[in-house]
Amino acid sequence: MSQATLDRSERKRSTVLDAATSLFLSKGYDGTTMDEVAALAGVSKPTLYRYFADKERLYAEIVAATTDNIDGLLRLVAEELAASDDPREGLGRLAGKFLTALMQPELLRLRRLVIANAERFPEVGQGWFSGGFERVLETLSVAFQRYAAKGRLRIDDPLLAANHFAGLLLWIPLNRAMFSGSCDSDPAELARYADAAVEAFLRGYGTETSR
Repeated sequence: MSQATLDRSERKRSTVLDAATSLFLSKGYDGTTMDEVAALAGVSKPTLYRYFADKERLYAEIVAATTDNIDGLLRLVAEELAASDDPREGLGRLAGKFLTALMQPELLRLRRLVIANAERFPEVGQGWFSGGFERVLETLSVAFQRYAAKGRLRIDDPLLAANHFAGLLLWIPLNRAMFSGSCDSDPAELARYADAAVEAFLRGYGTETSR
């Protein structure tokens, strides 16, 4: 097979994934049909099934593909927390950007989709978590270990501390978005949650020099 043919095939596959992502996020798993995916992608059904044998495999692929986007968030966490030895300064810079990134409408819709189908497709849900947010928590925990080694945080379990920080940051806006069905976030409100999360975290884990 020529390189040109391979390129066309990859472009067509990418178009199918884009169409499937749009439909799954807007209509859910049960509300999306392979006929609709083929129509939106502009391919025939035989072509669609040549790439994906069934809707379950297509769903698993579009969820797995979104974990690639987590690399930007990992860089954000690592760079912001490596830029300063002061956890208040580092977490203060990180918190707002981190929260804004995680409250993006498409990511919220994907989260709802994965949660709604977690019991049906547990491997997909676990793969999305371990390949995505769990990696972010691990990156946070490494930064917290560094702060602790410098005497700027009091931490026995860095990964637990990372979960606590993420929970303080996300609990209110994320749960509100999940239960309300809204994907709109007020930037001023997110900034307030970010500031409050940093303050609460440092009250629990900070030392005299970081509070």
